[in-house]
Amino acid sequence: MSHNTFGHLFRVTTWGESHGPALGCVVDGTPPRIPLKAEDIQTWLDKRKPGQSRFTTQRREPDAVKILSGTFIDDETGEEVTTGTPISLMIENVDQRSKDYGDIKEKFRPGHADYTYLAKYGIRDYRGGGRSSARETAARVAAGAVARKILAGVTIRGALVQMGPHKIDRANWNWDETGNNPFWCPDAKAAANWEDYLDGVRKAGSSCGAIIEVVASGVPAGLGAPIYGKLDADIAAALMSINAVKGVEIGDGFATAAMTGEENADEMRSGNNGPIFTSNHAGGVLGGISSGQDVVARFAVKPTSSILAPRHTITKSGEDTDIETKGRHDPCVGIRAVPVGEAMIACVLADHLLRHRGQVG
Repeated sequence: MSHNTFGHLFRVTTWGESHGPALGCVVDGTPPRIPLKAEDIQTWLDKRKPGQSRFTTQRREPDAVKILSGTFIDDETGEEVTTGTPISLMIENVDQRSKDYGDIKEKFRPGHADYTYLAKYGIRDYRGGGRSSARETAARVAAGAVARKILAGVTIRGALVQMGPHKIDRANWNWDETGNNPFWCPDAKAAANWEDYLDGVRKAGSSCGAIIEVVASGVPAGLGAPIYGKLDADIAAALMSINAVKGVEIGDGFATAAMTGEENADEMRSGNNGPIFTSNHAGGVLGGISSGQDVVARFAVKPTSSILAPRHTITKSGEDTDIETKGRHDPCVGIRAVPVGEAMIACVLADHLLRHRGQVG
């Protein structure tokens, strides 16, 4: 299997399967002498790990990360710092239940990558999907933690802004609320309503989709490159690479199609430290290059394909049949996609920051 690596100067290669002994990543291109210890990475992994509420999969994985290479104790400071060499990170799988998938060994799960993996490679890991499982995203969150260490002064925050058909009220937006509910929701009232909604979805053995918004503040102007190295293009590609993501928009995105030129233009005035923008419809990117405003991206996550309700499918030999997917699954996979989206944007920004330094000093 090719294409397990993304990035240019800050490069991430992920490895491992959902039901294998471990998974992880190799992060290449991190500058030397940056303080980095396992606890710095674990903080972000703890935000993504399963089993933290009744609204996520009950698979019990501690997601404890081990740094296998790329750091050293600095003689002068006594701190563990990066050496500039590849950083290898490992997360062991400790709660696999491969037997849950024995009944579907010969069947394709609708909405999953079962059929396409078999069509491409002639082999398929039916135990939770193998590489196609969202379990792979733990490695991305670990890599994103390293990227954040490079991005001094940049704050990256994500929030769930829509669950199923239910949207937040943006007038109630409060970043502090994202830590007060199990949905990363910035609207306390919406979060309370979502509990009842998702309980109903979960008890019915069904699932729902979601929309996540990620905002990066403190991004300097100048990151990104025309024509084929646009910052927003790389952000879109990174977010689209996350399991179950079916759409991405930057800034106002598709809503700009209904605007006039006067409404959409982000007007500017002179300020003491550069231009002051009166709006941010562009999401902090102009011509593929960051403007110094908040970089804003949203991505849509489809409903979890593994549901208890019987669905029509076919077997590997081409016979019509029905399937019921057992096991432990997220009723809304979008919840745990929030820290994953943050991590991917962190990786893209770190890559572009290093590329910017390499070109313009």
